[in-house]
Amino acid sequence: MTDELESKFPHKVLFFRLSNKVDRGQLEELKKSGDIVFFYDEIERQLKELIRCRYPMGVNPDEEEKLIQDLLQGKTKEEYGVWVYYPWCRSLVHLLDEAEFVEVRTNRNQLKISKEEQLRLSGKKIGVIGLSVGQSIALTMAMERICGVLRLADFDSLDLSNMNRLRTGVFNLSVPKVVIAAREIAEIDPYLVVELFPQGIDSNNYDEFLKGDGGLDVLVEVCDSFEVKLDSRFRSRAAKIPVVMDTNDRGMLDVERFDLEPDRPVFHGLAGDLTVDTLKMLTSGERSAYLMKVVEAQNLSVKMKNSISEIGRTIASWPQLASEVVLGGAVTTTVCREILLGRTVNSGRYYLDVEKAIGITD
Repeated sequence: MTDELESKFPHKVLFFRLSNKVDRGQLEELKKSGDIVFFYDEIERQLKELIRCRYPMGVNPDEEEKLIQDLLQGKTKEEYGVWVYYPWCRSLVHLLDEAEFVEVRTNRNQLKISKEEQLRLSGKKIGVIGLSVGQSIALTMAMERICGVLRLADFDSLDLSNMNRLRTGVFNLSVPKVVIAAREIAEIDPYLVVELFPQGIDSNNYDEFLKGDGGLDVLVEVCDSFEVKLDSRFRSRAAKIPVVMDTNDRGMLDVERFDLEPDRPVFHGLAGDLTVDTLKMLTSGERSAYLMKVVEAQNLSVKMKNSISEIGRTIASWPQLASEVVLGGAVTTTVCREILLGRTVNSGRYYLDVEKAIGITD
């Protein structure tokens, strides 16, 4: 059972509620199979934390025990909540069920994110294209729980050189990047819906990715492909989906509010009249020239400018640092959260240049 699940859905977990006779039987079979290597049962600790969240001024031990019994409603602690099985690490974990789990896990968001705002965010869908830089963004969004659905797209698998900025272990080499991200999200929050597009994005699945199940509320585009960068914006503009892009160097962040400005030129007009069809006909030199216009090469950091001429000569690709990628995850999550909550977030290009702000010089 677990081998078939892991093969078809390599990021999916199994839920077992012991109050359900079928679930109880299936869990017993799983235990007998030998597929469970690690057991984690900290349900009592979670129940006590749930009470602390609901009674922040504190209760005495007798009151706490009564409140726990009220929660159990005659069930044993073993029967309470849900048992979650993680096939990729052969682990069975006992957790609070969804509503209480989310209540406790997001408790420390308050009051920077109110209960009402958290509820609004739970109905939102965010798409992320590109899961190197995008992994940090997706994980930060999951930790903060600023949406109910994360839709992840990337065709690539993990290489060793990715691990200077992509949070994972060496045992994940060759594993698809979308699967790595989805598994870590499931380990943070198994109830958060994560939808994978492991073949990446192309003309065959754009509609499903952008418009499926009511459509995305925000698209985060952080991929390497110039074609996808361009095409995803044209399609998002047509669908009135705002686009956010983090570019790491000097903390550059693009916000394109196609939801509010459906006629807004893509890339703030920096790409001119470039279309996807035109892009396909350009030489590599012409493509690079357009890309330099789009990123406003004159505003790149000195180290990035010096690196560009070395690509393909002394270095394999452009440099990206973990510190910059993690900062991008934080900034992108903040911007997307505020867009989803209906706050004023204007289109534009923004720089959060840490070195400049602190006054670091070579």
